[in-house]
Amino acid sequence: MKIALAQINVIIGDFEANTRKILKFIALAKTQGADLVIFPELAITGYPPRDFLEFTDFLEKAEKSIEQIKQATDNIAVIVGSPTRNPVIEGKDLYNSAVFLYQGKEIYRQHKTLLPTYDIFDEARYFEEATQWQTVEYKGCKIALSVCEDLWNLGNENPLYTINPMAKLMPQQPDFIVNVSASPFDYTHAAERIRILKENVKAYKIPVFYVNHVGAQTDIIFDGGSLVIAANQTIHTEMPYFTEHLQVVDLEDVNVNKTDNEQSKNKISLIHDALVLGIKDYFGKIGFKTAVVGLSGGLDSAVTTVLAVEALGKDNVRVLLMPSQFSSDHSVKDAEDLAKNLGIRYDIIPIKDIFESYSRQLNPLFEGRNFDVTEENIQARIRGNLLMAISNKFGNILLNTSNKSEMSVGYGTLYGDLSGGISVIADVYKTEVYDLARYINRDKEIIPVNTIQKPPSAELRPDQKDSDSLPDYDILDPILKQYIEERQGPKEIIAQGFDRALVERILKMVNRNEFKRHQTAPVLRVSPKAFGMGRRMPIVAKYLE
Repeated sequence: MKIALAQINVIIGDFEANTRKILKFIALAKTQGADLVIFPELAITGYPPRDFLEFTDFLEKAEKSIEQIKQATDNIAVIVGSPTRNPVIEGKDLYNSAVFLYQGKEIYRQHKTLLPTYDIFDEARYFEEATQWQTVEYKGCKIALSVCEDLWNLGNENPLYTINPMAKLMPQQPDFIVNVSASPFDYTHAAERIRILKENVKAYKIPVFYVNHVGAQTDIIFDGGSLVIAANQTIHTEMPYFTEHLQVVDLEDVNVNKTDNEQSKNKISLIHDALVLGIKDYFGKIGFKTAVVGLSGGLDSAVTTVLAVEALGKDNVRVLLMPSQFSSDHSVKDAEDLAKNLGIRYDIIPIKDIFESYSRQLNPLFEGRNFDVTEENIQARIRGNLLMAISNKFGNILLNTSNKSEMSVGYGTLYGDLSGGISVIADVYKTEVYDLARYINRDKEIIPVNTIQKPPSAELRPDQKDSDSLPDYDILDPILKQYIEERQGPKEIIAQGFDRALVERILKMVNRNEFKRHQTAPVLRVSPKAFGMGRRMPIVAKYLE
């Protein structure tokens, strides 16, 4: 049997486009002699559809798409993910299903059993868990259908679920497993995914055909990387990352596979490719075309600008340089040099006179008070207003350039440098931004070396440096990672050798600035724990106060 894996990039709720794409990939699989083609979890609707699942019309359109796809299954079988209505009164109204179609008919629907309700996942809100499990017989083989999380209850020291769907299917002696998946990217997940799938192969001693989504859905990025793992736990096929692809695999070849074909995985290159795809799909799927960035001469705006150019093209990115009386000459030159290196439009609007106008108007109210963070924030908000003026006038979407270190501790100004339509690097710590810059410059100098080497500064007062307000990033970032990604409390972090007063200060800063993060743009998710849907913290709380 020849089996095609179709990792595709769909748009949530665009049933016509999604169905056309699925039909296109079915036709392509036919030309390559495939007997079966597999599509990802909820490929009909896009993932995650969230509260669209509460609309009757949305569900009816999904079923109409299934009916259209049936007509293409004359001489090829199709497995595709779609929601299914629950016919009984009890329980949730829907199932999350893998639908098996052949010869114009629906053969079987296997509903998802394990419904994740952690991090970005909220499936128990919408779906009922499966209570029946049945293999599908096709071309002399018994196929065990599963949906994403159904294979993730093995290989964990503390399993989240009390049931294992594959254990229910194994008495029927399946020949191989098919898993349709919507497995979001983070820089650890590709390796973890392979580990989990190998645990299943080890336990059940049959091959796994795993098909994943690719593409970004607002903040969530899917990396593809679909897999075929042989019964001896070697990787027969590992498909490309961050791009659509169809791969046809002969089951006989899988059963005799002895060569492990795992791809190498570099954290920074994965993050880079994920962010480029995240920007590209955010713009493309909404219908935006052009972006604007406030280019300061600093590292964050430089990296964000390069990523935007890679995603959108140099003709679709413009930058605004907004020096103040506190900006250094080299910062302006660094920004100009980067714009010239990239071949993008740049304009310069000094903000000194605008700031002085604000100061004159506020002087009667501020009399007797010293220059402080108020005046710093005014400068940031002036820049935010200028950038939004360009955005409104020319239709350029503003890209936010804050990094995760700054976002964590609130080192940013609401309605100023925290403005934007999408936060590009707000899930990338400052130390990782340096790594991204070096990766971008791996073949030639794109980001000026001075931008990378100089001490980071917001340049909102004379001789300002980030280290005036924050610990050095090589100290700050490991503490933040322990608290945010690893969910370690102050005692555990201090026990690792970090200074008690510093740990307590940093964690308080993180908690006190939750209100800022609730008012900022969606964050492209590249880490195991990003700000947004995956990290739900109260704004008003007393923990660590």
